[in-house]
Amino acid sequence: MNEISALPANIVAWLKTREELSDIRFLTEFPAVKKAIPLKYTTVAVGIQGMEIVDSFTENDEGVLVENEFCRQAKINLRLSIHAPYSSGGEACHDAFTDIIDCLTFASGLDILYSGCDSVSSDRDTDAFVLSAWATVNASLCPAATSGLDFPSFITKDLLCGTHIRDEDIHLSLKQKEYLDTPFVTGSYFGMGNGTQSITLGFKPSVVIVLINGMPLFTTDVSTGKSSARSAVGFDEAASIGLELTNSGFKVRTSSTEHISNCYPDLNALGITYRYVAFK
Repeated sequence: MNEISALPANIVAWLKTREELSDIRFLTEFPAVKKAIPLKYTTVAVGIQGMEIVDSFTENDEGVLVENEFCRQAKINLRLSIHAPYSSGGEACHDAFTDIIDCLTFASGLDILYSGCDSVSSDRDTDAFVLSAWATVNASLCPAATSGLDFPSFITKDLLCGTHIRDEDIHLSLKQKEYLDTPFVTGSYFGMGNGTQSITLGFKPSVVIVLINGMPLFTTDVSTGKSSARSAVGFDEAASIGLELTNSGFKVRTSSTEHISNCYPDLNALGITYRYVAFK
């Protein structure tokens, strides 16, 4: 069942949750079937009487209307068949109509363009007053996500143009869009002393650069000839001494035994604040 045909059932289910409408019984058949005799409660049948679907246009920066290739604009005519018991009086039909329209207009996400009703009539077969009413809803049939009861859109991306949306040669994936929004993160950590410390980013970085603000990339003890690498860079499967990229971030270490050409890693020195930038 697509979302337009399911609209009456969705609206009925939503109206049933409204406390201010708890004294009304909602149904989805339309035209409305004969009700039980005698009718005990005000009963409303919700259905779709008709719809008009036209092309959709958006104004560009120059004020020119440009047709939306994959969108349509729809006006959906909802029909409300309202039956009220004789004991409630004919005004119960109008009360139900106004309460329902108020809820749909101000509490739901439906874009109600206009609404109206006929005159109240008497149905001797069901011993009820009857009111036929309607509401015209404006809907965008666009590749946009739907959201439950608020009905901001009536067609999902996949239903309307799934193969087009999934074509990553012309559309960015969610991961690619996220990368454009935040291609990298920056942060800092405190050194814990000799050993290894893990820094968790929540993603596998493509490039990581670590350094100490205001300090050289490495320092040398002239008395011993030993150098300390206090900065590092890593990408893919490669990294300079003292740095290792992981699936969720990276690891840094300070060591007094590991060295290359008498240069020791010093990326986890006790009490030192290190800064880093990690690219997704």
